[in-house]
Parts: sequence; structure tokens; C-alpha cells
Amino acid sequence: MDDIQEKADRGPARSGPRDSLFLLTNLSSADGVPLGRARVRNLSATGLMADCERAVPEGIQVHFDLRGIGRVNGSVVWSREDRIGIAFDVEIDPQLARRPVSGGDSRANIPDYLRQRRLIR
Repeated sequence: MDDIQEKADRGPARSGPRDSLFLLTNLSSADGVPLGRARVRNLSATGLMADCERAVPEGIQVHFDLRGIGRVNGSVVWSREDRIGIAFDVEIDPQLARRPVSGGDSRANIPDYLRQRRLIR
């Protein structure tokens, strides 16, 4: 494959540094229709690239949750078979997705209804 074809297969040019990682998420359309699971392959402040379990059309609005960040809204700006590129509506801090799921006092991350309580007699 020549250099020109390889660049064309990647989609439009992006700006900003990207982190390579693997995160799983569930994509939904803006109106809540499930679009399937996606594996995020790289992430930046303005967008991501992901492998999807099925084709997702270019141009649609989507939303999904990212670990450490929460709900993210964006647009599918390119789609090639099962791989897509999403541009976010609002910039994120991609380093938040790399933070450990738990840290510090693990009890602080447990909802009240799951904590064990001592009975005082």
C-alpha cells in the first residue's frame, strides 16, 4: 500500500496529540437508539477512533460513556467498515480515562446502600 492510499484510509486529518489505549463503551444515537459496542483505540481532547461491532454511518450524532470522564456527545466524522472517527462536541481531558478505576479509600467509591454498617446495641 502506498503512502497516499494509507493516508486516505485514515480519514480526515486530526490535530492535537492522541493517546493509544483500549476502552470499551456502548454507542447510542442522539435519540437513544443503541448502535452497539465500540472499542476505543485512540483518544484525544477533541475526538477518538474506535472499532465497532457493526457499521456506524458517517454524519450521525452519538453519545457514549467513557471511564473517568462520563457521558460524551459527538459526531461521527468518518466511517470505514467497522472503524469510525468521532469529533466531540466539547473538549475532554483524555488523561482522566487513564486514571485507575479505584484509588485511595475504596470505601469512598462504594454507594451507601452497599456499605456494611455496624449495628450499635
